[in-house]
Amino acid sequence: MSKRFTAGAVKTAAVLALTASGLGVPASAAPTSARTFTVVAEDGVAADTAVAAIRAAGGTVVARSDEVGMFQVSSDRADFAARATAAPALIAAAEQKAIGRKPKLDRVEQEQVLANAAGAAAKKGAKLDPLDEKLWGLEMVRADRARKIEPGDRRVTVGVLDTGVDASNPDIAPNFNWSLSRNFAPDLTDVDGPCEVPSCLDPVGTDDGGHGTHVAGTIGAAANGFGLSGVAPNVSLVELKGGQDSGYFFLDPVVNALVYAGRTGIDVVNMSFYVDPWLYNCTANPADSPEDQAEQRAIIKAMKRALTFAHNKGVTLVGALGNNNEDLGAPRTDTSSPDYGADPYPRPIDNNSCWDLPTEGPHVIGVSSVGPSGKKADFSNYGTEQISVAAPGGFARDGFGTPTYNSPGNRILSTYPLKVLQEEPISATIPDPRVDANGNIDPRVATLVFKQCKANGECGYYTYLQGTSMASPHAAGVAALIVSRYGKTERRGGFGMAPDLVEQHLYRTAAEHACPEPRLQQYRNEGRDETYDAYCAGGVNFNGFYGYGIVDAYAAVKTPLKPNAQP
Repeated sequence: MSKRFTAGAVKTAAVLALTASGLGVPASAAPTSARTFTVVAEDGVAADTAVAAIRAAGGTVVARSDEVGMFQVSSDRADFAARATAAPALIAAAEQKAIGRKPKLDRVEQEQVLANAAGAAAKKGAKLDPLDEKLWGLEMVRADRARKIEPGDRRVTVGVLDTGVDASNPDIAPNFNWSLSRNFAPDLTDVDGPCEVPSCLDPVGTDDGGHGTHVAGTIGAAANGFGLSGVAPNVSLVELKGGQDSGYFFLDPVVNALVYAGRTGIDVVNMSFYVDPWLYNCTANPADSPEDQAEQRAIIKAMKRALTFAHNKGVTLVGALGNNNEDLGAPRTDTSSPDYGADPYPRPIDNNSCWDLPTEGPHVIGVSSVGPSGKKADFSNYGTEQISVAAPGGFARDGFGTPTYNSPGNRILSTYPLKVLQEEPISATIPDPRVDANGNIDPRVATLVFKQCKANGECGYYTYLQGTSMASPHAAGVAALIVSRYGKTERRGGFGMAPDLVEQHLYRTAAEHACPEPRLQQYRNEGRDETYDAYCAGGVNFNGFYGYGIVDAYAAVKTPLKPNAQP
């Protein structure tokens, strides 16, 4: 989930103190005494009533999302947040303030990048693109067979709500939808580094984080005889940039992207992140200050409203379950939050009043990660309350006792921006970039990074990552194939399918996978301590590791749709 993606990520310096949002005044703007806040209205409060309350508290609305009762507000009053939070019509006001720096590489996704050079065995069978032989995930979900029946419909749009999408990659370019793509997350210099453009709003079709491009390739890289192909190689990819280049995801950009997806008629949205700064947002955690409690209530309300709005407008929502190796139905004490603004502190988590968002939000298909053997990845979250399905997300330490143990091939290979590879160090201890200024791959990462070039000199780059972020796009790709196969023409020339039907068919056609024996899985051979122990509850039809099963693209497009079927 994003570059810093997991509660276990290395703590970085404080970043956007006491804020639920990244949509603020660009860092390049002239100094001003006014500050920017995110304000969320109470349930049932009309937008005009909320605006009046904001004005009465001393604020000026500069942007608004009436569908979810969220407002961006400017105020020069020192007590604005307290006055707004005290107003009966408003839940809370959280200030947007940057005071930190860019985080480091994510420990789960980039785990042991210089590990054993052996790769997973190449799979036999018909492949369309040269690197497809490395895509064990494509074969596990039988997407290579599904495309013979349904490769995806160009009218089906899949929103990549992430750090951006590099549309210059030759595998992304054929399927990239320029007209629908938007950037909702301006760069914040203290988090993302210097702005690339004067407005600090990166152009559509770029990705300075890399994560979104990797996700997009798994969903829908073109089957064009070049590079590699995605689960649904003919669908349209829509960039919904809601994450910062640094991998943080704040409330305003995420909510605005979801509302836009609903308004625009996007068919599927993939969400591989959690909303910062709280791993769990709680309504009234006694460990939190009153101000932080109010902020979290605002995040919960705004996210649930945005997810519901998008769902009601026809968007199928798919989310990564998370990389914190815990049962989301029985969460551990949160020791990572807030992940900026102040030092994190222990927060006992009450499952009845705390949510990991968006994955625990309404209408979200939660996806766990499995490795090439089908074993639940050691890092993957799980649990019968939140899981929906499982999918290939990589598991570096899969295959203990075999030559492929701890090898790059156990991860997920996908598209990646050249610019990011030229900026990211080889490892935490080797600062040299993975790709040099001339586009040449450092020999030390030759088993991790790949380059494919056309006769005209146009090149694409690819790298391995692992995480539930890599699992979720496999499921999103299958969902897109379901819409492609069974969707119908709608009024005003549109095309789509009700999200509830997509979800039911996804579950019904997933490959059932029983809990392992013993049910209490330990990862001692893989070098993990008891905090990674995971108990698989449930039966063959549904359990905490696999949900309804591992998504199956072939079964999804071959099995007739049952409109009123239950999983």
